Amino acid sequence: MVKERRRELSEAVLREKSAAICAAVMEMPEFLTADEIFVYMDCKGEVSTKPLIEASWRLGKKVAAPKVEGEDMRYYYISSYEDVEDGYFHVPEPKTAEPAVEELAKRVLLIVPGVGFDRERNRCGYGKGFYDRYLAAHPEYVTVALAFDFQIVDEVPTRPEDIRPIVLMTESRVFSDVQSKR
Repeated sequence: MVKERRRELSEAVLREKSAAICAAVMEMPEFLTADEIFVYMDCKGEVSTKPLIEASWRLGKKVAAPKVEGEDMRYYYISSYEDVEDGYFHVPEPKTAEPAVEELAKRVLLIVPGVGFDRERNRCGYGKGFYDRYLAAHPEYVTVALAFDFQIVDEVPTRPEDIRPIVLMTESRVFSDVQSKR
């Protein structure tokens, strides 16, 4: 099971693989030209987003993280790790009150988590549909999912409301459908 394999990763291996994945994302034109990075706060052995967050802050990009509010997920700006606290199902969430402004003129790169993916970028999340609903409401955002190689499986069951990320990045592979954003 993918979740068990994630939990079995040593901290050093998790950091090394996450750094490689994030370095590849940071070379993407979509990252370089983004005004804002909407990023998940990693936990439970997920690909760490800390390298992306810290690089974004150094580059002067605004960083926003998701917070679950009822059946919805909204993004709030964070400017340090002190702006985050334990939230929904013990996932770190912003405690700040500044919502990320949704303007079409902004260039937003949205980083997506997942439990498992297939080569077509179909995504298995945690079952509540927060990201699918958010992405359906914001089709203009470029989306990149982060995963370890072992999270890529032969097939992920899908539903009509599921939304695939534009790019799926692992430590050794990139699965992409860049034509869909051009």
